[in-house]
Amino acid sequence: MSNIENKDLFKKSSYYYGLPEELIAQTPIEPRDSSALLVFCRANKKIEHKHFYDIIDYLRKGDVLVVNNTRVLPARLFGYKDTGAKIEVLLQKRIDLKTWEVIARPFKRLKVGTILHFSENLSCEIVEKFEYGSCKIKFEFDGVFEHRLSEVGQVPLPPYIHKKLADKERYQTVYAKIEGSSAAPTAGLHFTQALISKLKEKGVQIVEVLLHVGLGTFRPVKEEDILNHKMHSEHIEMTEENAEIINKAKKEGRRIIAVGTTSVRVLESCADENGKIVAQKKETDIFIYPSYKFKVVDALITNFHLPESTLIMLVSAFAGYDETMQIYKTAVEKKYRFFSFGDAMFIY
Repeated sequence: MSNIENKDLFKKSSYYYGLPEELIAQTPIEPRDSSALLVFCRANKKIEHKHFYDIIDYLRKGDVLVVNNTRVLPARLFGYKDTGAKIEVLLQKRIDLKTWEVIARPFKRLKVGTILHFSENLSCEIVEKFEYGSCKIKFEFDGVFEHRLSEVGQVPLPPYIHKKLADKERYQTVYAKIEGSSAAPTAGLHFTQALISKLKEKGVQIVEVLLHVGLGTFRPVKEEDILNHKMHSEHIEMTEENAEIINKAKKEGRRIIAVGTTSVRVLESCADENGKIVAQKKETDIFIYPSYKFKVVDALITNFHLPESTLIMLVSAFAGYDETMQIYKTAVEKKYRFFSFGDAMFIY
């Protein structure tokens, strides 16, 4: 029985924890798989302290490791209005060939019809304004949009990272393929090609799914009652081949291990009421919090997330609320590194 009333599990403040600022990782650790790994066993509530490369000792032949192969766009653009006023734009979600939903600042100074210039070959018009600083824009460009974007765009590091990234590829997973994300699926940043090869040699199957991470994933929960929080939708894809691999493994009693909360959201969004994975391409706004019954995921590799975020709520649904808060308390005491470039945990 949880020592917190059930109704309090739906309160945002229940997911707060104290975090010293110096524990927020500012730079990635090298090599990737040398980060710390907190291992939590749900059956006996035991916590172990390892390194990420030790993950191979916890995975076994027949396990299916599900990774998100999205690639981060150079989605941060700096432009100016005709008046010369500077504007920052963060690409959030593509609507069609030229139209995007973005976060822009300073937001109040933008009006529908305003033209923003990023380079000689790339500009946009504000088409519609929404809440929370987001709006719809339509680009005008010469040539191929992705080429124009790569010329002027920057990798959009989260706002709590204040140091410049020396190598842009360090904010991509080694298996990143399909461009479309505004942020990296950070649990995957710990894998090296060598570690992936060792896992395959051990008989672990690796399956790639797709979720383009939008900035809405990191949007703060504003409402104290989390049931009033609205998730932004994100594009996901599950192929027929991979759906079959996962369904076969589940049928045979083999474990499905999600790398990151994005992979969890793909798997649970693509499962029918019986837990069978259905191949599809669609938008998902699934919001997972305690009381959610998992249909597919048996184990989870994830980073340490922001207090009161939808991501710590998802982890609490999987590991248990009390257990998650104890894990975070332990991680702070043991001085684990937090957030995007921080350390990882394995919950099984």
